Formats: sequence, C-alpha cells, structure tokens
Amino acid sequence: MKTLLLAGLLIAAAGADAPMPPLAPYPPISAMAAAVQADRLKASVDRLVAFGTRNDFSEQTSTRDHGVFGARDWIAAQFGAIAASTGGRMSVGLDTYLQPKTPRTPRAVLESSVIATLRGSEPGRVYVMSSHFDDCDGRCTDGAGTAPGADDNGSSVAAVLEAARVMASTRFRGTIVFACFDGEELGLWGSDHYAREAWARHLPILAVLNDDIIGNSVGGDGTSEPNAIRVFSQGLPAGSDLARVNLVGSENDSPSRELSRFVAETVPVYVPDLTVRQIFRADRFLRGGDQESFQDAGYAAAIRFVEAHENFAHQHQDVRVQDGVQYGDLPQYIDAAYLRRATQANVAALATLALGPPPPAGVRMVLQHLGYDSTLQWKAVPGAVAYEIVWRDTDAPQWEHAANVGDVTQTTVPVSKDDEVLGVRSVDADGLRSPAVYPVAERG
Repeated sequence: MKTLLLAGLLIAAAGADAPMPPLAPYPPISAMAAAVQADRLKASVDRLVAFGTRNDFSEQTSTRDHGVFGARDWIAAQFGAIAASTGGRMSVGLDTYLQPKTPRTPRAVLESSVIATLRGSEPGRVYVMSSHFDDCDGRCTDGAGTAPGADDNGSSVAAVLEAARVMASTRFRGTIVFACFDGEELGLWGSDHYAREAWARHLPILAVLNDDIIGNSVGGDGTSEPNAIRVFSQGLPAGSDLARVNLVGSENDSPSRELSRFVAETVPVYVPDLTVRQIFRADRFLRGGDQESFQDAGYAAAIRFVEAHENFAHQHQDVRVQDGVQYGDLPQYIDAAYLRRATQANVAALATLALGPPPPAGVRMVLQHLGYDSTLQWKAVPGAVAYEIVWRDTDAPQWEHAANVGDVTQTTVPVSKDDEVLGVRSVDADGLRSPAVYPVAERG
C-alpha cells in the first residue's frame, strides 16, 4: 500500500496535465545516426542496379554480376565484411526454400533471403530491420527483362546494410536481425517463410521496422517533402476480440500503433530535420509490404517506412521514354540526402529499442469500482529503473502526458479511465524509454 500511495502522490505532484517530458539524446545513439553516410548509401544502390535485374525468375540464369542471386551473394558478402569486425557477435546466413508455382507465376522458383543477426546480451528480445532485394519491371514473372529497382527496393537494402555498418560495433541488450528478403514482389514470399519459421521456433521478436521505397523525395505529381517520411501501422491484430475492442476503445492502440508512436517520438531527437508522419493503416491501397508477413505470423508490432511522396512512373515499369516521360526505377531519381535521413530514422529507433529497456510485461488496468481515477499493474522487467504512466485524450493520435511513478509495479493515478487512454512504459538508467503498452482491462 505504501508504494501505491507514493506513486499516486508522485502523479498528483506532477499534476494530471503533466506534459510529455522532452527526450534527451543518448550520445551513443547520436553517434550511430551521425555515422550514416549518403555517399555509401548511393554507392550501394548503384551496385544493386548494376545487376541488371533482381527479378525472382532470374535465379536460374544468375551470375556473379547479374541477376537476383548475384545480388543476393553481394549482399551476403557485405554483411560478412561487417560481421568480421564484431568478434563473433554477428552471423550471416541464407533462408532458402522452393516456392511452389502459384496461379500468378509460370513455375516454382527458388527463394533465398539474406539474414544477418547481431546478438545482444539479453535473451528474449529480438528486433528486426528489414527490406526486400528482389525487384519487378512491367513483367514481374519474366526474369529476362531489365529491372533496375533503384528505389523499389535498392534504397531500403542500402539502408539495412548501412544500419548494420554503423551499429555493428555497439553491444546491444537486444538482438538485432538485419534482413534482406527475396520474393516480396509476387507475394511477400521470403518474409512470409522467415516469419512463420521464426514463430514456429518461438523467436521473441518484439518489433519489426520494415523499409520499402525510401529513397525518392519527389512524387509523381511534383510534390516534394524532403523532410518527411511516412510510417504505416496496422490497427487490429489478427484474431482480435472485436466486442472487447469496441467496449474498451483499444482500436488505435495495437502493438504496431504503439511502435509507430514510439518511432514518431524518438526520431526527431536524433534526426531533427525529419518529421515522421504516422499513417494509421496497414499499408497503401493496392500495395503491401513485408511487415504484413510478420503480423500474419503472429508478431503484432510491425510497421513500414515509406517515402512521403511516391512516383509510380518509377515503380514496376519497363524502362522507356513514352510521350516525353521517363519510366523505370532508375538510380538518377534517388535522393541520397533523403535516403540518409530515412536510414538515420531507422538507426535511431532500432538502437533505442535494442539499447533501452524492454516494455513492461503483463500490463493491466484493474477495474474494482466506479471512480475518477485509474489503477494500473504490471510486472517488472530487467533494466528498468522506473516506469512512466502515459495518457492522452481518446481522439489524440500521440501520447500527450506522462508521469514517472518510480520503481513500482502498481499505481493509482488521478486520470479518468473513462475519458483518457492510458499506457505504461519502462525507463532505464540512461533515460531511454520503451514503447508504451496498452493495459488489458480486468476486474480486480
């Protein structure tokens, strides 16, 4: 009861309208973000384009310098060079399997994704940064065409490689998987295979940052926002109890939405000239991404980074000039400075997740009686020295208020559970915060 009372007094002292505390940059994360190099990113994109095509169906004709498996082997070699500097903490492997023929495809095709794993010091925590390396011209099932794939998705492969380069020397608490998936363009094949295998092996993936099309800053309509990036997040996880969701109003507080809010709060601390625009839907209309494979497998916290304005003349197009318009996903349309900011955003969020504390476990809202306050309980997690209660109006997109309640596992706060949305997040000794966790409402 003493800890309950103390926590309540701390909140009361802060005031029920306590604003969100400004996050202070953590120097090691600032150094990693600053180390991202635009020239190196552009060089990686150019090298991927030089393979001529990375279409899935070029696998049988691939050589060292051409085709999808030539690109795969180059990506694996880049990870291998990075891993050589980690003293055995990073390993590199291929996730290879035979994808059966589908109604959309002419034959079965060998899929082979590149997976680099940077092992952390704490078990039970895995974070994934992913991209796909296959590409698609106007004929996605014909591996004979020319498909540069600069933005879709050479840009994101370059970002994953660069993130691994600047993060590999740091010893993280959580394990980081840097994944470059094959087979995205025709059905999210590579990521689906990896995610389902990971789920079957009970791999504890707490967050997935998927990148797809992040290197262009000018849209097809001429609109340009070089200082903004979109983050898509799914609302309801598969299998949600809709009746309960409607009762408690949790439709905007899925693990993916909490991860999106975490990214939107964290990134400006380390990339002050980049705004994260949260898009509260799983993906764009008529499109999809590898984050969906993780969600479908059971990993609910998975989001997608996409450039602010896409140019569809440079995606899934045969290279040609038609009516004076250049079509094709060509490297001259890559904005290396924009790609650097997008990569820095990933590094900042990923490093904060893997260096900071895990989110509190078993968060619940205890319902005992009618009233004007809220009682929250949770289980302590390693590395947390305190916990914060966060809350916002039910129609607000981002957390608006926070109060540190100290190293306790239960508190009653003078915030109405009927009028506000509440969450709990962990805080470590360096001031790093975890994503917030929405409480399960249960009778006490």
